[in-house]
Amino acid sequence: MPNRLFNRRTVVKTAAASVAFPWIMTRSGLAGASTQANGTIGIGVIGLGIRGRRLMNQAMDRDDVRIVGVCDVAGPRLIRGMRNAEAKDGDTCAAYLDFMDLLEHNDLDAVIIATPDHQHAFEAVHAAKAGKHIYCEKPLTLTVPEGRAICTAVNANNVAFQTGSQQRSEYSHRFTQAVEAVRNGRIGRIERIEVGIGDPPIPCDLPDEATPDGYDWDRWLGQAPKRAFNAELCPIGVHGHYPQWRRYREYCNGPFADFGAHHYDIAQWGMDADGTGPVKIIVPPRNADGTRPAPEQQRGLVLEYADGVRVEHGGRNGITFHGTDGTVWVDRGGLEASDEAILKDPRGSGDIEIPRHRNHMDNWINCIRGGEKPVANEEVGHRTASMNELAIIGYEAGESLQWDPAAERFVGANAAIGNARLVRAVRDGWQVPGT
Repeated sequence: MPNRLFNRRTVVKTAAASVAFPWIMTRSGLAGASTQANGTIGIGVIGLGIRGRRLMNQAMDRDDVRIVGVCDVAGPRLIRGMRNAEAKDGDTCAAYLDFMDLLEHNDLDAVIIATPDHQHAFEAVHAAKAGKHIYCEKPLTLTVPEGRAICTAVNANNVAFQTGSQQRSEYSHRFTQAVEAVRNGRIGRIERIEVGIGDPPIPCDLPDEATPDGYDWDRWLGQAPKRAFNAELCPIGVHGHYPQWRRYREYCNGPFADFGAHHYDIAQWGMDADGTGPVKIIVPPRNADGTRPAPEQQRGLVLEYADGVRVEHGGRNGITFHGTDGTVWVDRGGLEASDEAILKDPRGSGDIEIPRHRNHMDNWINCIRGGEKPVANEEVGHRTASMNELAIIGYEAGESLQWDPAAERFVGANAAIGNARLVRAVRDGWQVPGT
C-alpha cells in the first residue's frame, strides 16, 4: 500500500468547500528522541470518530502521555485530531491516512485503535508485530480466527493489550461489585444469566453515493466487500454520533455484538470464564410455520457452558445473574439484587476482591509501565467477541451446535455447518496475518 502521509501543501476538498490544510509533518521530520527516553509514552490514534476522540482525550489527561500521530481515512477528522493533539500538548503531531506509516513513527510506543470493527484485527496484528502496545475498541473482531491471531501476535511480541470493555473499570464500579457478589457466592451457584441487548446484524442495503473529496473510501472498506460510499457508514465531516455501520453484517455483528461485547463480557467475567467459552449453542425453536424470525425479532439463543450455566439472549436490559439463592442485575444505570444483603458486603473476609481502576485508559497505561496484563487483555477480548460470533453463527445457521472452546472449532452434529461460518472472505491485500 502506498505511503499516504499528507504532504505539507496538501489541499483536501470537503463536500461543502475547499479547505487548505495546514503544514503537516513529513516523514523526514519524524526523527527525534524516543518518548520513553524522557519518561513519556508516545501514542498514535487510529480512527478519529466520536469514540476515537474521546479515547484520545482520556489519554491526554495524563501528563506522561503525548499523542505523536493520528490516522483516519477522512481528511476533516484527521486534521481536527491533529489540531486537538497539538493544542493540548503544544508539540507537533503527525497526520496519516495509512496506519502502516504511523507504525513507523520514531516516537511511537503505543496505539489506540477506534476504527470500525471490520478493521480491528488487521490493524491490531500489524501493530503488535511492530512491537506497539495496543488499546483496541470492542467488539474486538468479526471472526474467531481473527481473535486468536491477535492473541498470538500480542503474546509473541510482549505488548500490553487492552480491549475497550470499559465496564470492567468504570461506571462507578457497579459491574465490578456485581461480579464480586456473584463470584463470592452471594447468590449461591449460578444457574443462568440473562443478557438484554439488541438485534443480530442485517446485510447492508444502503444506496450508493459519491465519495467526498479527501476521503480514502477504499481504505475504509478494508477487508469488506467492494461497494460505493454511503455517509451512513462513514459520516461526512467531524461527526458527534455513532455511525450506522454497526447494523450491518459486512462491518459488525450488529447491535447484538455492539453492546453484547460489553454485557456478554460481564457475564463471562462473573462466571470466572475469561479463558474459555461455551460448549453448546442452542437456537430457539422455529415459528409455527417452520420459518425463522427476522434478525430484528430474534431472541432466546442460549450459550451453555460445561458446568451447565446457560447464558440467554433476552430479558431486562443489562445482565441478570440467576443463582440458587438469589439474583443480581446490573446495567450502566443501576445495580440491584433480590435481597439487599447480597450487595452489602460483596467482599467479605477471605473473599475475592477485584482491583478498582481510575478508568480503563489508566489501567492500560499503568500496565504498559508495569508489565502486567490489563483487566480486559487480548484473551478476555477475544473470548467475549467469540461468544458474540458463536451466537450470530447459531442464529444464521438456524441449527444448534457444539463447540470445543480449547480447539476453537465446532464438533459433533452440524460441525461442518458451523465451521464453514468461522471465516469470511476478505478482499485481496487485507488478509489478517495468522488467520
